[in-house]
Amino acid sequence: MAHAGDAPQPQLTLSDFKSESLRGAAGFIRVGQTRAGQWWLLDARNRAFFSRGVGSVNRSGRGGGRSARPGPYTLAVDQLHGTEDPQKFVGSVLRRLRAWHANTLGAWTTSEFFDRGMFYTEILEFRKIAPETTIKLGGAMLPDVFNPAWVEACDQWASALCLPRRESRELIGYFTDNELGWAQAGAAVPASGKGAARPAPLTLLQICLSLEPSFPAYHAAWEFALAAHGGELDALAQAWELDLPNKEALRQLTRSDVAVTSPGYARDQERFTREFARRYFTVCSTAIRRYDPQHLVLGCRFAGPPPPAVVAECLHPLVDVISVNEGREPLTSWLDEGNDAAGMPVLLSEFSWTRESFTRRLAAGERQAGLTTVERMLAQGRAAFERAAIHPAVVGYAWPRWADAAEDQPPFGSGLVHIDDGEAREHTELFSDLNARAATLRATAVHASSSSPK
Repeated sequence: MAHAGDAPQPQLTLSDFKSESLRGAAGFIRVGQTRAGQWWLLDARNRAFFSRGVGSVNRSGRGGGRSARPGPYTLAVDQLHGTEDPQKFVGSVLRRLRAWHANTLGAWTTSEFFDRGMFYTEILEFRKIAPETTIKLGGAMLPDVFNPAWVEACDQWASALCLPRRESRELIGYFTDNELGWAQAGAAVPASGKGAARPAPLTLLQICLSLEPSFPAYHAAWEFALAAHGGELDALAQAWELDLPNKEALRQLTRSDVAVTSPGYARDQERFTREFARRYFTVCSTAIRRYDPQHLVLGCRFAGPPPPAVVAECLHPLVDVISVNEGREPLTSWLDEGNDAAGMPVLLSEFSWTRESFTRRLAAGERQAGLTTVERMLAQGRAAFERAAIHPAVVGYAWPRWADAAEDQPPFGSGLVHIDDGEAREHTELFSDLNARAATLRATAVHASSSSPK
């Protein structure tokens, strides 16, 4: 069974891996670290591979997978492949992906593509399964992890989605969510539409303390905060350098978008975030492993560099791989710093050169002589993908979208095919070349490193 077209595979055996680093069940896809320090995925036969994925592979052409509404791409697919036999479209897509040396179906791929000779991932989106339990305030977009209703919903959802997949030899693992808003200091709140992101003024502990009392997180946050200060509101107010005659006073600050930023508050905020994250990853991991103990838990697809207090709890055995949607150029130092701190393998769960950082207009002093915007985008994209392929922590990447969004304008579209299902050659030629060389680049990099003088 071929997974990677004619792309060469690394010559590694199980004996090359540190036995204590292996995560996952034998006979299924695992992840492990070699004695030379590189992380690799291993298939059911213990063959090492580097994941080269494409996300949102579905008939709608949109993210959202099973819940995505039909769109303009759907009409093109219906006209080209008909509607009587869905497998005609599926077969066409898989042939193209293999020709481009992709070997993995990313998040929001629909199930008709699963177990067809290609690795795949599944995204569960636990936050969305009980909307009434979602915390939406300031920069927070999180489930109320203290709410028993959410915990129970996670269990039921995992039973429905994970149990049918537990024997699959091609499933890499499960993403728990996508780009949760952790409301941490220094983070940014994604803007609606195409506006710029703005700094997040409010952080998680203050947000939870300001929720309506119907949220269990409100009561948990107050219990947590007061316990650190002898149970006295006056002592808490003094430590946080605030005038707090009552709990309502803090809610009024939050409603006015006034952030608490004192050092005393920052210490409690960091501790509360860790407790919140620990509960989140524990609930998600427990639900998944109850119904499918064979496959990897791939984390929550962080929107850029993971917040330190959150990634401190996003660790094995609760999480096997840290997943990050990272599209910036150059591949920044957070990868080195984060891996040094956590010792975790990293999956770049969304990674492409169509992001703004690759295509923005340069100032006069930045211009690269002789390069058009497209040429610069592709040159920077090649360099970023090659750096990702050789980074010891990275186990794979995934192009975010199979098809362009309706508003995209080629050659700066986000998909590997256009709305009419025509190939986006401005992307696929380079993407195919990088995919074909990724494993060799990675294997060569570790050999060169181990051969260099100490």
